[in-house]
Amino acid sequence: MPELPDVVVYCEALASRVVGERLLGVRIRNPFVLRTADPPIATAEGQDVLDVRRQGKRIVLALANDLFVVIHLMIAGRLRWLDAGQSGPARITLALLDFASGTLAMTEAGTKRRASIHLVRGADALAALDANGLEIEDSSVEAFAARLRAENHTLKRALTDPHILSGVGNAYSDEILHRAHLSPIAHTRRLDDDAIARLHAAARDVLREWTERLRAETGESFPEKMTAFRPGMAVHGRFRKPCPVCGTPVQRIVYAENECNYCPRCQTNGVILADRALSRLLHKSFVREI
Repeated sequence: MPELPDVVVYCEALASRVVGERLLGVRIRNPFVLRTADPPIATAEGQDVLDVRRQGKRIVLALANDLFVVIHLMIAGRLRWLDAGQSGPARITLALLDFASGTLAMTEAGTKRRASIHLVRGADALAALDANGLEIEDSSVEAFAARLRAENHTLKRALTDPHILSGVGNAYSDEILHRAHLSPIAHTRRLDDDAIARLHAAARDVLREWTERLRAETGESFPEKMTAFRPGMAVHGRFRKPCPVCGTPVQRIVYAENECNYCPRCQTNGVILADRALSRLLHKSFVREI
């Protein structure tokens, strides 16, 4: 899923191409992607783009006449910038937004259609789509602590809950927890002030560093290779590979459609966290320490 660094770079690349341009047409290739009917999507056609901004993990195109096109890419959705009038890959293209300067294609790999487009009118309707998670970059450590401690969750869950923190998902939560030397299953209300401060600093640093890195990689081009697995990551997607800090093989917990990657030496005092499927399979043979 594109997270804060990815979405920021998408927004910047889009802004440089479409702000001040007129949205000439919207071609919906898969009806499921459009989640609103009022106002009709045709209302957006012929409107000028005034701004492109991020709302959590969503991309918002602010149009004239108080209209907002809100794009949520979810897990497998991506954006492509095509020459004007092109249609993109037929099988995975969900929608096309046409401008004189080019066409924005929204695609989604796989068969599960989770990515979405909303067209809403007015600031209140736009705000209703916002999960209101805390923006980490602008937050104080006190506000960050208050959000985390409002309910008692594991750190992995708290970091990825859009109602708690804005823009963080599976990949960058792994990187943040590794940077902070904290276990993904530690509970928010059990963290002392030092751990909270360390986590806050790690979150700000990781998100800022990766935003700058993706920005530099993209340059003036449009970001085409948005992925949750990047060679420069410390632990995410690096199961069994050496931790860049201590050399210990990275471990994982698999759950649902995601996995949590961590270093047992740096984050869990040498303890290998129980993976439900693996520990059931191995039972008494499951090794719990490095």
